[in-house]
Amino acid sequence: MAEILRGDVIAAEIESELRGRIAQLAGRGVTPGLAVVLVGDDPASHVYVSRKQRAAARVGIVSVEHRLPGDTAQAELLALIAALNADPAIHGILVQLPLPPQIAADEVLDAIVPAKDVDGFHPVNVGRLSTGAGSGLVPCTPLGCMILLEKVVPDFRGLDAVVIGKSNIVGKPLALLLLERECTVTVTHIRTRGLPEIARRADILVAAAGSAGLVRGDWVKPGAVVIDVGINRIAGEDGKSRIVGDVAADECGHAGVLTPVPGGVGPMTIACLLRNTVDAAVRSAG
Repeated sequence: MAEILRGDVIAAEIESELRGRIAQLAGRGVTPGLAVVLVGDDPASHVYVSRKQRAAARVGIVSVEHRLPGDTAQAELLALIAALNADPAIHGILVQLPLPPQIAADEVLDAIVPAKDVDGFHPVNVGRLSTGAGSGLVPCTPLGCMILLEKVVPDFRGLDAVVIGKSNIVGKPLALLLLERECTVTVTHIRTRGLPEIARRADILVAAAGSAGLVRGDWVKPGAVVIDVGINRIAGEDGKSRIVGDVAADECGHAGVLTPVPGGVGPMTIACLLRNTVDAAVRSAG
């Protein structure tokens, strides 16, 4: 049977480490501050924001929430971002997506100063990642995936890595991180021709396409490390909804390592948001 690599366990280890780092910052009179901006009443966004705030409180990060109505004008949101950029007590700014249609998300995310862009979406941070500069903030989900992989992959050099999903949030940045570790990386998506055959050669297979059960058991090479990023809500036989990943996990007992859904990548994403916030505070403090 595949080894189950639990992200919630490793996320708890990261939180413990962060509490120690935050205590050291406190000795210098610095408390990491995270501003969370939520526009509108999207139910899923409210759930995600609550989870992030509870996690911040657990480690000692001060979380300041700004809830704006769904009809907020873009100029008003940009003015708030400018104020948070200038606030020395705020080290990280998180704008919860999606935003209402009257707001251009790219312009809002670009308005966050790169040093406070704890989501890692600003073009400057993306550029630093793509060039291997190593001085930017890395998107949280890809960073979490790499931390998980480092727990079970002793040497990345020369391994075949296949990423299913080409998003700017997960697929593309994760491919860059894997390239930095000298993997041979193939980026695919659900329209890729011959996708099962490509996936089958992977030593590391990352499923981040947002398609429930896309990766079947016969797509997975025996002994492969499989990272399931998918979070899909489907209706169960009892009529109740449940969360499943992009991988048909019950068919993948022959994998070497497999992350569960839930309890896998999701907790790591939040833990890495906290880590980016603390890193930003450390840099701010010199």
